Amino acid sequence: MGKLIKLIEKMKPAFEKISNNPYLRAIRDGFIGCIPVVLFSSIFILIACVPNIFDFYWSDDVSNMLWKAYNYSMGILAVLMVATIAKSLADNFNNKLPKLRQINPVSVMIVSISCFLLLSVDSIEGGFSSTYMGTKGLLSAFVVAFIVPNIYKVCVKNNVTIKMPDEVPHNISQTFADLIPLALSVLFFWLVDIGFRDVAGMSFSAWILEVFKPLFTAADGYAGLAVIFGAMAMFWFVGIHGPSIVEPAVTAIYIANVDANLKLFQSGEHAVNALTHGTSYFVATLGGTGATLMFTAMCAFIAKSKQLKAVGRTSIIPVLFAVNEPILFGAPIVLNPILFVPFIVTPIVNVWLFKFFIDGLGMNGFIYTLPWTTPGTIGLILGTGFAKLSFVLAPLLLVIDTVIYYPFFKYYDRELLAKEAQIAGEGVEEVVQVKEETVKPALKEVKLESKTDKELAVLVLCASGATSSMLAKAISKGAKEHGVNLDSIAMAYGQHKEKIIDFDLIVLAPQMASMYDELKSDCDAKGTKSATTSGQEYVKLTRDPDAALKFALDLINK
Repeated sequence: MGKLIKLIEKMKPAFEKISNNPYLRAIRDGFIGCIPVVLFSSIFILIACVPNIFDFYWSDDVSNMLWKAYNYSMGILAVLMVATIAKSLADNFNNKLPKLRQINPVSVMIVSISCFLLLSVDSIEGGFSSTYMGTKGLLSAFVVAFIVPNIYKVCVKNNVTIKMPDEVPHNISQTFADLIPLALSVLFFWLVDIGFRDVAGMSFSAWILEVFKPLFTAADGYAGLAVIFGAMAMFWFVGIHGPSIVEPAVTAIYIANVDANLKLFQSGEHAVNALTHGTSYFVATLGGTGATLMFTAMCAFIAKSKQLKAVGRTSIIPVLFAVNEPILFGAPIVLNPILFVPFIVTPIVNVWLFKFFIDGLGMNGFIYTLPWTTPGTIGLILGTGFAKLSFVLAPLLLVIDTVIYYPFFKYYDRELLAKEAQIAGEGVEEVVQVKEETVKPALKEVKLESKTDKELAVLVLCASGATSSMLAKAISKGAKEHGVNLDSIAMAYGQHKEKIIDFDLIVLAPQMASMYDELKSDCDAKGTKSATTSGQEYVKLTRDPDAALKFALDLINK
């Protein structure tokens, strides 16, 4: 096991390189930007469809109004995502371009939408066909969103532009500067569209779906599910946010499958697709990556060692809502050889059991998309449309996860208990208690203040904005208790790009540490201070508002 852990640690730079890939990050950030649309549309699906389960049906007028809200949000998801992904990629390119020669992200968004429509949408009498504007068009949206910013990048980098006299205002000059990359982008996709329709006899969107259909099928099988969710856990085990690496590669499959499931369910057929966002949120990562809900519960309620009991009781509420960084870094699970096997195996067993319930027992897969912070068992039942077998599967998953984790938990608990007993026997425990009693009051006596009267702002970043909110709240609470004019908020990494100058300090959560060099470069350029922490330090700060405030002020006051 030790050799395996060392091998994984050696591979960490390669994992971090994958994590930093601008195209995967663009998909992730683009999807994050569209999450409100997905959740908004899901509300209308729930209102429209859930009553049918209880033999209540809306009138045609009400049903049509509800579905209209869905069709004009989720139904044009590819159009929205081509814009958000292209903007994210353009922003990434701008970080490496001279400050006075930048890609215009608004122009990139507009042109990407135009190119996507050219490439994917058929003209019909009275307008456009919407067939590939939604989930079916996501793959072609990715292609367009990757190519358009690169065309702009080549033009901007080589100063291929229409130069205007100095007397012309900047905003007018920018319009002409964007004209050449705009024309090249539209011309390129216009020719590609003509070629595909002539040679393949179909649109690019239809063709690429046919090409990737075997991949979609393979990803939805037992082996594919094991690779996807095993990889997420493997990345997290070395301290890298696994979903941020793996999910961009399967986001299109997630969204397409849940949409296909919904259509099958509406037509009275079996919703057979297993790989969806719901599977990730409420089956594979029950309580967070590694399916740590029951491990955390065992730590909180039956652990004998002080360390696991304290960590478990502190973590149980966040883990219920799938925020499991406190237990990952606090137990710790990350790079802990004792917990390696259950952390990797449990998510795989969960998805295999879910797949068996779908294929073998006839349960429907997920037909709705719910917020990932919905408690797991509730999300499973709601997301599958109150499928009868979901009421069996939900508690069964909890039992299975307990059985897998228990022997490893028991061994680790005994090991920690023995260490604590050894420390107590050597008389060290009293010293530790004295230190704790003297250090905490000493911290209270430290005058926590800023060197300026202006209101200070601290931003904490993580992959999704959930873990970061714990530290942000601790800093704000400490500031309020000590009367310091400081406020702190949390965001997902990528959402901060245009707001860096609004903050005095930006703190990066440990699971996103591979992004720190980029963050530091961005912050240094705009005169904002930045920092990151180790996993254990981060967890301690989230539990101690005084220490969190001191941590922030020490960095700001430097």
